[in-house]
Amino acid sequence: MGIKRNLSVLEVKYGNLYGGFPNFFSISEISLLVFEPDTKRIFVETWINQADVDYVSVIAKTDDLGHTVDRVKEVINMRTGRKKAFDEEYKLNEEEIKNLFFKVRPAQKAVKGFLLKNFKKYAVNQILTFDGRRDIFLCEKSGVNFMRMRIIDLQRELNSETNYLFSLNKLSKVIDFRMENSYLRSNNLEYWLHPIAAKQFYPGNAAYDAARLFMVNQEYRLHHDDFLVKAQLLLNKIQAKKR
Repeated sequence: MGIKRNLSVLEVKYGNLYGGFPNFFSISEISLLVFEPDTKRIFVETWINQADVDYVSVIAKTDDLGHTVDRVKEVINMRTGRKKAFDEEYKLNEEEIKNLFFKVRPAQKAVKGFLLKNFKKYAVNQILTFDGRRDIFLCEKSGVNFMRMRIIDLQRELNSETNYLFSLNKLSKVIDFRMENSYLRSNNLEYWLHPIAAKQFYPGNAAYDAARLFMVNQEYRLHHDDFLVKAQLLLNKIQAKKR
């Protein structure tokens, strides 16, 4: 038996620049979670954009089954993390937009440096994403080349098997994801995190979503039948609630 390949989970947080163009997205945060199958060790590397700009984050509000009941737009400053209310009418003028672009431009070089350094450090050759087309696209725009990478989109894979477009929130309920002290836990699995690494994970950030995706992937691969049964049970509950 040869050494098993590391599993690398990529999670990218991004949003529109507040008051700018609706189709221009800027990366606010990246996490790369790396799992070594042979040692069961988990590593996490995170990059946070320090540009002093406001961006729009769309937060899914969910019920106790992980079903989205509302989507709320929040305005967040990348550097400070401060939040303020979103105003649909707020628009920047041409000069202000130019100034915003100037502030976020250095991030492209930083994103490229961060990812390439860690791809090399952890010998990354396959990446797990979740609905990750835009994640990959934004990293490519920063100059990252994924040509030699195998990219696995778990949402797409699950959709082709179950014919249902699961959200990460629903899947976290399916596997009963939880983080307890320095452990990632789910229905059938648990993985230990170094306490220093564990401090990087908190609800809503990129590392936490990377951890949720990692655990969903592990349950799906290692406890496939149990996973599908529990996914169907959750969908049944959601349907029953709608009646």
